[in-house]
Order: sequence, then C-alpha cells, then structure tokens
Amino acid sequence: MFRFVLGAAFGLVALSGAALADYPEREVLGVVMWGAGGATDTVARAANPAAEEALGKPIVVLNKSGGAGAISTAFVNAAPADGYTFLYGAENPQLHPVMGVSKLDYSSFYPVNILGRGVAVIAVPADSKYKTMEELLADIKANPGSVKMGSTGPGGLPSTISALIANSTDFDVIAIPFDGEGPGLTAMLGGEVDFMPSGISAAAEQVKAGNMRVLAVVNTEPVDTLPEVPAITDALPGMAKFLPWGPFYGVFVRAEVPDDVKAKLVEAFDVAANSDEFQTLMANKGNIVMNISGDEAAEFLKKWQQVTAWALQDTGAAKVNPETIGIPRP
Repeated sequence: MFRFVLGAAFGLVALSGAALADYPEREVLGVVMWGAGGATDTVARAANPAAEEALGKPIVVLNKSGGAGAISTAFVNAAPADGYTFLYGAENPQLHPVMGVSKLDYSSFYPVNILGRGVAVIAVPADSKYKTMEELLADIKANPGSVKMGSTGPGGLPSTISALIANSTDFDVIAIPFDGEGPGLTAMLGGEVDFMPSGISAAAEQVKAGNMRVLAVVNTEPVDTLPEVPAITDALPGMAKFLPWGPFYGVFVRAEVPDDVKAKLVEAFDVAANSDEFQTLMANKGNIVMNISGDEAAEFLKKWQQVTAWALQDTGAAKVNPETIGIPRP
C-alpha cells in the first residue's frame, strides 16, 4: 500500500510538471488597468497579437479600470498564480502606497516585460484660450482654484505631473477624475475640463486630427514626435531636477507563478516587443521601446518609485511618508 501511495504521489508530481511544460493549455487573460482608448490600452493591444501568436493560445483582453489602477492590480493579485491571468499595467501601482490608495505595488509581482515608456504632455482643446504653457500657468496663478484639470485619481499620471509642477510654481487647480486618460481627454474636448496632463500616446491621434494642442512636453527638450512643442522646462526651469520622467507600460504576473511559466511569458512578450506592429505603434506615439524583464526591470521599477514617491513627498502631495513604508530617498 505504501509503495502504491508513494508511486501515485510521484505520478501526480510528474503530471504537474507536464502540465506546466504544456503551458498554456487554454486561453490567457490580459487585464488592462485602464479603460479602452487610453495609453495603456493602446500599448497592450499593439503587443497582444504577436504575444498570443508566440504563446500559441488566445490572449483575451479585459479592461478593468478603477481606483487609479488599484482594482485591476488587486484582481490579478487575487487570481491563481498559474500564469493564466496577467496585468497589462502602467506606472500607477508604484505610487499607490504613498498615495494611500493601496499597499499593493509591483514588488508583489514579477515584471514579465517593461515594454516601453512614454513622454507626458500638457494638452488643451484646439480652441483653448491658452496658446502657451506660460499663459496657462499665469491664469492658474491669477485665479487659484478655478482652472479645471483632467485627472485619473491619486497616483495617476496627471496627479503626479501636477505634483511635480507644484514643486516649481503656484499650481492650485481643480482636479476632475476620470477612468483613464482616454475618457479624460474626451471630456476635455467636450469642455468639462480646461487642460489635462497625459501620456503622449493617448493624445497623439487627437493632436494629429487637429482636435487638441500640446502646450509642452514634460521633458528637458522637445521630442521627435512633436518637434515644434517646447519642453516644459522652458516655462518651468525648476522641473529639470525631476526629469526625465514619464509613464511606462508593462506586463506583470504574480511573483509566485512558476519559473517555467514566467520564462514562456518573457519569451512571448520579447517577441511582441520586437514585432513590426509594436515597434511602429511606439514610434508613431512618441514612446520609447524598453523591452526589459526580470532583474533589470525590477531595478527600473525600484528607481522609478523612489524618484516619484519622494517628489510627491517633497511637494506635500504624498499621503504616506515614503520612508515609513520602506522607500528610501534616491
């Protein structure tokens, strides 16, 4: 009887190993933390076709917005650690602990691939009275608490850019939250807000269509995608100490996912990041392809969190002191 039970146990282990070796045996779920049409969604859907071809199974894309990305992050963290549910995420969870949104950040996940990073911009409707960044800042200073800014909630890109600007000048605005950059920019075109900090990829199509204008790129110099748009440091030289800064986009699974499954996902998204479709989209949107994973990606995430969390702390925007939750000053 003992030999039978022992043999059966070894058989189950062998079957388990075989099952992992056959990953994926069914469709995989890719959860996008923002709504359809936003920057994260656009990057995810550009990477998805090549990744699912490399995996040999469909990747179903699910948009699950809310809580500045906290809802989708918690959803993936609660899913079985088998690699069948992963997160198409942006930078937001790295700020959730200091913004008091959630204790969960990317330290609980394995970075399958940091696909790329973007450059942020300050966007206004094409018919806006603001023609330059200097004009916008002057109006905000002259009328504190009256100019409306599109946001995506605490820890989102707009709120972080707002904190960086506020460290350099008077910046008392009304932040109106939306479920992602796409919905926020659409609302801005409808007159609900006056301006919105956004990833360049989320705004690019509307800029090309002539529906909105960009007052500044959040960078120390102009970028190839918008060569005629000045750097924000032209209007705010003090912001240079925070730059370069910008959103990033990646693929994450729970840290407990088996190593062989992680390896297959890493391989698949390496293929995706090098695909012509993905490379073309990133170039057209003004994004920079990174294509890093594992330890290299983890180091990038750590440094990004340190710089940004302490920028928020120094401007008084952080809800929790980074030092108290183990984020050392860079």
